[in-house]
Amino acid sequence: MWRALTKADTPCTKEPSGLIRTDGKRPDGATLVPWARGKYIAWDFTAIHTCAASYLHLSSWVPGGAAEHAADRKRNKYATLPASHEFVPIAVETLGPINREGREFLLELGRRGAVVSGDPRETVFLFQRLSVCIQRFNAVAYRGTFSTHSPDEEVLT
Repeated sequence: MWRALTKADTPCTKEPSGLIRTDGKRPDGATLVPWARGKYIAWDFTAIHTCAASYLHLSSWVPGGAAEHAADRKRNKYATLPASHEFVPIAVETLGPINREGREFLLELGRRGAVVSGDPRETVFLFQRLSVCIQRFNAVAYRGTFSTHSPDEEVLT
């Protein structure tokens, strides 16, 4: 997010300390200039495993259901941010769906990046970078499911 905002000539900071909640948690980032309607944007990103038992009942009925649920939880978590900031949760499922509000923010960010760079493909590039990040996350998560014994060890059952 930080890289895309910087490419769109929007100064921002990672994990801003001035927006600390009562429990000390901070959003992933915030703009240093107003984004829209005179308000700054603060965002927090989360990745949800689509097929996890805790999300399966959501993702099996509605595409992106787990992402919307996670976004609602993030929105509640950061409900006490100052009125000068608008909070945007970005929740991505491991199989691809993105919550509606996060997707709209990413589309606008890509549009602004295209205006600055003059390249209409900026939005596509942004979603490609996000896709690669999700694939890397999936690879790490998948690798974590393997047993820790070496192939030379005999497995006793």
